[in-house]
Amino acid sequence: MAPSGSRSIKRGCQRVLYWIPVLFIALIVAWSYYAYVLQLCVESIDDIGEQIVFLLVYHVIFILFVWAYWQTIFTKPMNPLKEFHLSYSDKELLEREDRGESQQEILRRIAKDLPISTRTNSGAIRFCDRCQLLKPDRCHHCSVCDKCILKMDHHCPWVNNCVGFSNYKFFMLFLAYSLLYCLFITATDLKYFIKFWTNGLPDTQAKFHIMFLFFSASMFSVSLASLFAYHCWLVCKNRSTLEAVRAPVFRHGTDKNGFSLGFSKNFRQVFGDERRYWPLPIFSSLGDGCSFPTCLVNQDPEQPVSPTGPNPASKGAAEGHQFPSKPLRESQSRLLTSTPSWTESETAEDKDKKGTSNPVMTIENEA
Repeated sequence: MAPSGSRSIKRGCQRVLYWIPVLFIALIVAWSYYAYVLQLCVESIDDIGEQIVFLLVYHVIFILFVWAYWQTIFTKPMNPLKEFHLSYSDKELLEREDRGESQQEILRRIAKDLPISTRTNSGAIRFCDRCQLLKPDRCHHCSVCDKCILKMDHHCPWVNNCVGFSNYKFFMLFLAYSLLYCLFITATDLKYFIKFWTNGLPDTQAKFHIMFLFFSASMFSVSLASLFAYHCWLVCKNRSTLEAVRAPVFRHGTDKNGFSLGFSKNFRQVFGDERRYWPLPIFSSLGDGCSFPTCLVNQDPEQPVSPTGPNPASKGAAEGHQFPSKPLRESQSRLLTSTPSWTESETAEDKDKKGTSNPVMTIENEA
C-alpha cells in the first residue's frame, strides 16, 4: 500500500508542476491586459479616437488569442480506436511466442485488416508495448501523457498538453494570434515608449508599465515569429515535428514526403475545406486521425483499402466512436479526386495495350 500511495502522491505533484508554465503565461497575459488597457489606453492616451480604435482592435485579437489558447490546452488528444488494440486472445497468443519473428507474424496478420502503411526502421509493424496496440500511421506514444496520441506533433509544456491531430489547428491559431497580439502591442506602444525616454510622459506608474510592456511584447514577438514560421513550413510539407526530426518509414523505405499531397491539400488537411472556419478555433481538420492519404507510388501490398474505397475498420469504428466532423475516407476521397492513383492509371494503360494487341492477334490467326 505504501509504494502505491507514494506513487500516487508523486503523480499528483507532477500534475501540479506541469501547470506552472501555463500559470506563468496566464499571469503574463493578465498583466499585459492591465498594462495595455488601463495604463496605456486609459491613463496615457489623450486622443479619444485613438483610444477607441486601439481598444477595439486589441480586444478582437485578445479574444481570438485566449480562445485559441484555451482550446489548445483543454482539447483532449485523440487516442487510437479500439480496432487497433489487441484482443484478449491476441494478447495471449503474443505472450506465448518467444521469438520476435513469430510475434511479427501475429502482428502482420492483425495489421492486414487495418489502414497501416508505416513501419519501424527495421521494417516491422509499429507496436506499443505499454498501450498494447498497433500504432496507426503518424501515431506515437507520449511519455508524459503515457498514451498513444494520433498524429502526435510534440508535448508542449506551455499548454500542458500533447499537440496532435485533435488540437494541431488550435495550436497553429494560438501561435498566429499570440504573435499578432505581441506585434500589435509593440507597434501601438512604440510611440509612448519613445516618449518615456524623452520625458514626454507624466511621472506616474504608467510609464514603467509602458516600458516593460514594450520590452516583453517585442521579445515574445521574436521567439513566436520563429516558432510560427517553422510550423507553417511543417503544415506546407504535411509533416509533424517528430516526422521532421525522423522521417516516417514505409515498406519501400524512408520517405520524408510520404504524406505530402501538395500545398493546398496539406493546408486543407489541417484547416479543413470551409474557409469561414479557418481563422476560428473550431475543429475543422479532415479525417479521423487514424490513417492518412499518401503520395506513394508503390502502394503497400498488405494494405487492402484504397484511398477512395470503403474501409470496414473505419466503418465499424464510426458506429462505436464519435468521429470529428468528417470521416476519414470521405476526406481522403476529396483530397485525392484531382489526382488519379498510380494503380488506376496503370490499369487503364494495360487495358489500352490489350485493346490494341487483340486486333493484331486476330489478323495473325486469320493469316
